[in-house]
Formats: sequence, structure tokens, C-alpha cells
Amino acid sequence: MTVNTDTPWPDADEAWWRVLKIQTKLHRWATDDPGRRFDDLYNLVYDPAFLVHAWERVRGNRGARSAGVDGVKPRSIVFGAEALLAGLRDELKARTFQPLPVREHMIPKAGGKLRRLGIATARDRVVQASLKLVLEPIFEADFKPVSYGFRPGRRAHDAIAEIHHYASRSYEWVVEGDITACFDEISHVGLQDRLRRRIGDKRVMGLVKAFLKAGILSEDGVMRDTITGTPQGGILSPLLSNVALSVLDEHFVKAWQEMGDYHKRARRRAKGLATYRLVRYADDWVLLVSGTREHAESLREEAAAVLAPMGMRLSEEKTKIVHIDEGFDFLGWRIQRQRKRGTEKRFVYTYPSAKALASVKAKVRTLTQGGTNQRLDALLDRLNPVLRGWANFFKYGSSARTLSYLRAFTWRRVICWLRHKHPHGSWKELRRRYLQGWWPVQGKVRLFDPASVAVTRYRFRGERIPSPWPVETTGSAA
Repeated sequence: MTVNTDTPWPDADEAWWRVLKIQTKLHRWATDDPGRRFDDLYNLVYDPAFLVHAWERVRGNRGARSAGVDGVKPRSIVFGAEALLAGLRDELKARTFQPLPVREHMIPKAGGKLRRLGIATARDRVVQASLKLVLEPIFEADFKPVSYGFRPGRRAHDAIAEIHHYASRSYEWVVEGDITACFDEISHVGLQDRLRRRIGDKRVMGLVKAFLKAGILSEDGVMRDTITGTPQGGILSPLLSNVALSVLDEHFVKAWQEMGDYHKRARRRAKGLATYRLVRYADDWVLLVSGTREHAESLREEAAAVLAPMGMRLSEEKTKIVHIDEGFDFLGWRIQRQRKRGTEKRFVYTYPSAKALASVKAKVRTLTQGGTNQRLDALLDRLNPVLRGWANFFKYGSSARTLSYLRAFTWRRVICWLRHKHPHGSWKELRRRYLQGWWPVQGKVRLFDPASVAVTRYRFRGERIPSPWPVETTGSAA
């Protein structure tokens, strides 16, 4: 593919449209020819439209508030964006661009453990975003429908819906897969071999390798080389990890296809053989098995063998085999088969996990501790996005009781906050000033009610999830 790289810099809308058209072509070519290797992609990475669109993404995401080793935050670049993009384009065109090490930031996890986050410089983020815009439509043509994490148009709810679909249809044994330090241990050699299956442009491969080998500046100021892994937090890392983990998808999707249709799978089970289905969201995955526990144990070992060439290992402690009647947690949801109240029938239910509920309660508790020098409406402005986002995420399931509990918990926390704010005020006075119909309100700001969110079942889309790149595009650039 050739592009006129001497064209003037487009505005954001024109850049988006031009990038969409080129991505659509790349995706169509990759879909039409599964064996095609793309040999001329590097010029797209420094194409003005791709750089402008990449900059819009970098500047608009939450990471724009964080600086890399150079101390520059993307949001602080207001008037120098054009010079930044022009300089990057010249360096990429001359092939003199070299990424800087990522700044390490350790984030606490449950259980006292830490998760490593790699923060790249603003310049490197733009180039990574542009590189992702080029590579993503190509590899999306190869990714399997059982994978949902960090892919356009796909959500965690799709993964939960697929698990619910198969768990309700005799897939009762579950292998909960946990990969030990997945982002840190991905083999660079194995990853690059998988990239070369589609990418024949050595300049693009060299750029990917430069980011993989850029190094890490730890919090204690020590520089470390990156021999394996992709820095978690980088714009390009989710795509690269999906390329690496797709080895698992391909193996189990091939096995699923060889099992045949519904009737052939039923005959297979009648012979005492297992049928099984993989569902993956980033490095979290489960194998749903219709068979016995012994079948599930065998498949756990099979998954470990598939991941080994990519340098990844299953955690012996966290990779578990459970029955659907015991239930398991996945992506913040609890999935378990239970008896329906008032009947003898058993159904698979999905509802917020205890850990997810404890997390939102901790946020509410933190926001309502102290800070009584602020107005009530200021507190509600901080609480409402937390409650609204959590309730809307968990509304797709049997969540009504949990949402009602969260409503009562938040109400009590806000009332206690008001009592501390006005220690000498009577209950009658507080009700008159702040409670309309017993619900906290000040001015035009009203506490969000989680129980007001209607719960429903998320529609299982299966393989009907549309591609973000249409087959044909019409119209012209603005």
C-alpha cells in the first residue's frame, strides 16, 4: 500500500475518516487472504492522518495525566502538538526514532501484592498508538470469536453471556485459568514469530522490537532491560498480548470445530468423550467442559502445554477446577448454578461478586470519610459517577438485591457524613435541609440511586459481533 506522505496535516475529523478507510482495506485484505503477509506498512505509521488520529487518542485517554521518564504529560502539550507530530514524522521517516524506557509504577493489588505498570513518554505513546492503528485491523481478521478482552466492539459482558450460555447447557466443569505474570513473561521470540506470520515489513518489526526492548526505569531509579514481556499500561501492549495469547484461542477453537455441530457433539458425549469451549478476556480465561473432572484436569495440562512456547506458565495455586454448582468469580461476576426460589428447578445465575461489591463499598466509604468542610452537592458529585458506573456495569444479571443493598449502604454513609458535618443539628433539621422524600438532595444535585437501574439479561451475541471496519465506506472526507 502506498500513501502520499507529503500531504498537508489533516484536522481530527479528516484524519479519523482517512484512517478508517485505510483500516477497512487492511482488514478486508487480511480477511480475504488468511495467508497474506503485509510487506509495505511502515509508511502508514508516519502518515499524517495516522499520527494525528493517534495523538487524539493519546491526549484523550486517562493516561494523558501521567508522565513518562521525560516528565511530560500529554495533557500539558497544548501549543506544541504540531511540532511534536512533525518531529516524530521526520524521525520515523528517517528511521532514527528510538523509544525511551518506560517509567515503572507499582499499583497495589488484593492480598498485598503489586502490579507493575509501565508509563511510556508522550512521544512513544503517539508512535505506539499509530502502530496499533496499522496492526490492529490486520490481526483482528485472525483473532477468534472466543476472545473478548481489549478488542474493538467487544465487552466483558459478552464473555459473561457466553459462559452463561454454555454453563446452562451441560458444560458444568470449569477450568479457571490464571497465567503467572502474563504481561511480564511473554516470550519476545515467540511473539515476534507470530507477528511475522502477517507482517513482512522488517521496518515495522524493528519498531515493535524497539518498544519491546526499550527497558524499564524502576521506582528506585534502577534501569532494567526487558528480556521478556510487554510493559503493562502501554498502548500497544494489549494488542501484542492478544497476539501472544491467541495461540490458546487457535488451539481450542480448532478442537471445537473438529467436534462438529450440536448433534455430533452430543454423540461424542454419549461415547464418554468430553466437549469443551474456551472463553478468554485478556489473560483471564475459562474452559467450560461437558464431561468429567478428569477431562477438565487433562485439559488444564493441555492448556499449559499450549502456552509454554510463548513463555507463559499457569499458576498452580490459582488455576482451579470447579463445578458450576460451586460457582466461580470471573471479571467481577459470580457465576453459579442455584435452585430457583420456590421451585426445584436449578438455573445458572450471574451477579456481582463479593469482591466487586467490597470494592465499590470501599470507594463509597473513602469518599464519605471526613471532608465535612465541603457542601453536600460536592460530595454527591463525587459519589454519583462511582455509583452510576458500577450499577450500569452490573445491571446485566441477577443484581437487583445487590443494587438495593448498595442503595441502603450509600444512604447510611451519606447520612452519617451529614451528622458529622452538623454535630449540633437535630434530625428534623437535617431532614428539612437535605432530605427530600428521605433521599439526599442539595440544589439540583441528587444522590444517584443504584436500585433505580433496571436489571436485565445481556443478549448473547456469539459470533454475530460486528467488525468495527465496514466492508464498504461511502462519502468523502470533511
